[in-house]
Amino acid sequence: MEFLKDNKTYNAAIYVRLSRDDGDKEESDSISNQKELIREYLRSKSEIQIASVHVDDGYSGVDFNRPAFLEMMEEIKAGKVNCVVVKDLSRFGRNYIESGKYIQKIFPFLGVRFIAINDNYDSAEGSNITDNIMIPFKNLINDSYCRDSSIKIRSQLEIKRKKGDFIGSFAAYGYKKAENNKNKLEIDEYAAQVVRDIFKWKLEGMSQQGIANRLNEMGILSPMEYKRSLGERYKTTFKVKQQALWSAVAVRRILTNELYIGVLEQGKRTTPNYKIKTRVERPKEEWVRVENAHEPIISKELFTTVNGLLLHDTRIAPAEETVYLFSGIIVCGDCKENMIRKTVPANGKKYYYYTCSTNRNDKNSCTTHNISEKAFEEAVLVALNVHIRSILDIERILTYIDTLPYKQEEILKLDAQIVKAQEEIEKIQKYKLTSYEHFVDKVITKEEYRNHVSRYNAKIQKAEKLILKRKQEIEDIINNKTPTNLWIENFKQYQNIEQLTRKVVVSLMEKIYVYENGKIDIHFKHQAEYESAIRFIESASKSDSFDASVAFKEAI
Repeated sequence: MEFLKDNKTYNAAIYVRLSRDDGDKEESDSISNQKELIREYLRSKSEIQIASVHVDDGYSGVDFNRPAFLEMMEEIKAGKVNCVVVKDLSRFGRNYIESGKYIQKIFPFLGVRFIAINDNYDSAEGSNITDNIMIPFKNLINDSYCRDSSIKIRSQLEIKRKKGDFIGSFAAYGYKKAENNKNKLEIDEYAAQVVRDIFKWKLEGMSQQGIANRLNEMGILSPMEYKRSLGERYKTTFKVKQQALWSAVAVRRILTNELYIGVLEQGKRTTPNYKIKTRVERPKEEWVRVENAHEPIISKELFTTVNGLLLHDTRIAPAEETVYLFSGIIVCGDCKENMIRKTVPANGKKYYYYTCSTNRNDKNSCTTHNISEKAFEEAVLVALNVHIRSILDIERILTYIDTLPYKQEEILKLDAQIVKAQEEIEKIQKYKLTSYEHFVDKVITKEEYRNHVSRYNAKIQKAEKLILKRKQEIEDIINNKTPTNLWIENFKQYQNIEQLTRKVVVSLMEKIYVYENGKIDIHFKHQAEYESAIRFIESASKSDSFDASVAFKEAI
């Protein structure tokens, strides 16, 4: 029996949608083609007149929270539209549960006729058994297609991340997307200079808030405002005022971002699945981290130094914008807690001392370890100059050694000793096996067997220590083959320094320990490299081509 349509006139809303996320790449799915197909179809439907056209370009079909779709629903509720026409069910939506709810429940309840042209579905034609089966089935297929596309896209993005390709919408402050490759970052020189200044000022002792204040006073646009000035439609999840200014939080975010040393960290947030769009944080171990992904703005050493400062307790006194000279560096040698600066007024003058914070808070704990700031600063300055002179001596000796022909010869000699020690270990292992066989055959007693094994193990340990030592000596030779070591340059730039600054202290010193008896123990940076150079010189001095008198002259 053929179903007879009534003579009702319909005001139709044309609805079209396109989303690259759903894998909509066919030309036939383009916005213009969808519109043309629907208009051509409606020319044969005299009872339907077009009331409105709604386009969701770039919106996934996974959910129905789409601006144009919501506008259309408002028109339906207002009685302006009583018919919805789409190219096919996949354009309407790819969530089979939600799609089915609209087609089979919401639209019939609101008296809305629904037409999906390519699926040959028209609710005004009446419902039959085939429609009841096929519509949910097609919606399920569309939903499955969306899921498979989502998995494919996630996989492709993960591959890009692991290759070091940048897949974000906006480059971080200091960078911009390369013109010839949107997946690569290149330096934005204007913003990069601001980043360098931020690190420089922090190294000089300024607080994050002090840096933010200076940037605002200079009229430097905050990262958000800078992006807006470039015409980028940038949004953030952070709460901001109408015009975002620099803040301590924004400054700290830059200071702790490894992006500025060439490290690209991506995949920090994700969606649970293709239907849920709420982004959730991923554990740090699941982030994709690629080093040397792009040109760095800041050196690794500067980044490490600054972030070391951020870990210290470097509170700033009221009305001050910079921290004290030794804040976070000077430590009690006994309880290992920070020492604090205190002011002692006397005879109309102010004297400054450092004292143990533990004792300051509890007189029964530790001792004062009081030391005059002036005397302490003078002692540290003298010690630093002595250390720098020692490093300059090392550099001159390394330069002399670099002219000697011994290097390759020495490495071969050390390598031969390693091979000999390894052969010795293999020989001793055979002795151990023979001893075990003798014990099993009752040639020797259990006690004798234990003595043999103990003696053999001691020889093996001795040989293994020798191997480690010789490998370290080879590494020292290789690492010190050139006198222009960066760690030496870091100290060399401050030779003959007459006054300490915050930058000098945090650049060259890890910690300074003060003991109750007045002893000061300075832990300089690059101590491992310093000791490696000393070992290298000691090793080189054993070479036949090494002339100690010449080396001494070079050092002085």
